[in-house]
Amino acid sequence: MDDQSGQQQEKIHTSTGFFSKYQKYLAEFVYGGIDGSVTTFAVVAGSAGANLDSSIIIILGFANLIADGFSMSVGSYLSNKSEIENFEKHKRIEHWEIEHLPEEERDEIREIYKAKGFKGKLLEQVVDIITEDPERWVDTMMKEELEMMKKMKSPMAMAIVTFISFILVGITPLLIYILDYVVPNNVNHLFYTSIVMTSLAFVGIGFLKSFVNQTGKFKSIFETLLLGTAAAALAYFTGNILDKLF
Repeated sequence: MDDQSGQQQEKIHTSTGFFSKYQKYLAEFVYGGIDGSVTTFAVVAGSAGANLDSSIIIILGFANLIADGFSMSVGSYLSNKSEIENFEKHKRIEHWEIEHLPEEERDEIREIYKAKGFKGKLLEQVVDIITEDPERWVDTMMKEELEMMKKMKSPMAMAIVTFISFILVGITPLLIYILDYVVPNNVNHLFYTSIVMTSLAFVGIGFLKSFVNQTGKFKSIFETLLLGTAAAALAYFTGNILDKLF
């Protein structure tokens, strides 16, 4: 009985550790999914408004998925890599300053904690403790003076999660068209079915977004649905107008 309990605890610990390791990328998954579903649904809606054939909708949808998904992931990678490089650059500058301008840097630490309410002997003790360790000194300057925090997430992992989420969630509006193309089943309302499926995807991704933004679940779901509906409506009527003009 004890062995079984121990094995169960080990499994729980392992699964919790796995979740803790990857839950920090939830924001990338959520926003990649939102962008993927919204943009692909807009393509589907615009194509439906223009009365395009299902095969054309599938082609346009997949072209959007791959191109926009890759573009978004590259943008995420470069942006986050740039932030890390900028952090490291300023960290090197702070190391140089405490090595070559120690008194000026001590005065900056003193002013920072004086503004926090420290004074007298206690203030000087705080300054001495912080400045006795160069790494602690630099970390304090980075956080308190420059208001910069080191990113703990890998830019490459963030880009990969964004791309995967963009594809996985973004393909939802196309699923019924793909199914109808592969196995013709004479579905009469492909676009309306796509609307229902995409709405469910919006609900799911909106629910996850509530954990990222720490907001109410219903509010988050409603905002996501509203965003997707607005984008789809604009695309649909644009496609419909252009179809009538040309």
